[in-house]
Amino acid sequence: MNKIGVNVLLPLLLLTVLFSSCSRKYRVEGTSSIISLDGKVLYLKMLQDGVWVPIDSAEVIHGSFKMKGPVDSVRMVTLYMNNDALMPLVLEDGKVFVSIAPGSLVAKGTPLNDRLYGFIEQRNDLERSIEELERKEAQMVLDGADIDEIHDDLKQQVDKKLKEMDDYTHRFITDNYENVLGPSVFMMMCTTLPYPMMTEQVEDIMRTAPMSFKDNPLVKDFLSKAKENMKLMEEHKRLQENMAVNSH
Repeated sequence: MNKIGVNVLLPLLLLTVLFSSCSRKYRVEGTSSIISLDGKVLYLKMLQDGVWVPIDSAEVIHGSFKMKGPVDSVRMVTLYMNNDALMPLVLEDGKVFVSIAPGSLVAKGTPLNDRLYGFIEQRNDLERSIEELERKEAQMVLDGADIDEIHDDLKQQVDKKLKEMDDYTHRFITDNYENVLGPSVFMMMCTTLPYPMMTEQVEDIMRTAPMSFKDNPLVKDFLSKAKENMKLMEEHKRLQENMAVNSH
């Protein structure tokens, strides 16, 4: 029996890896029902060293646009029109279908995009239910209900929904520690803070986060700034306490 030598087999294996990596391609197919987008150029941009760099573009023609190209690794990108961010996308092997409509931005067709927009849809549902409770309170006051009686009850319902939303976000991040969604949604969550800070939720997420998550450049930068801010706040608090003591 003839044996295949390692010196023959290795180049074949390397070629297989090369061809398989070259065959990994992304394809974005989008539709828009917003007439004003026709004729506009949309860009896929990726954050590199703090700057949003265009990596692909396409013109919207008769409500449709297409982009495609090789993808050597899974990346988080954002769909832009000029300098306006429209929606996040995961650039991964496969075809993603994007739908842009008034009040609705959806991407589906690949595993991580399906997961991301499933999360966004669920969060939006929770946010709408909170807004509905707030509208209900305003309407009940207009109808003559006692504001003190309804406020406490509805506040409990709102607080319950807010906790449900926080728990859902926390669970999504921890479930996706090891892929691009975990760090990306973590950073989306952190943009709702007035400035980088170590909140209880952030500390809970970091408590079980693997090093791959903590070493993400955006997460690492946020944590550094948050810890620095907390240190400054503690020093300011100590200074105020010392001044209060000395004033007496």
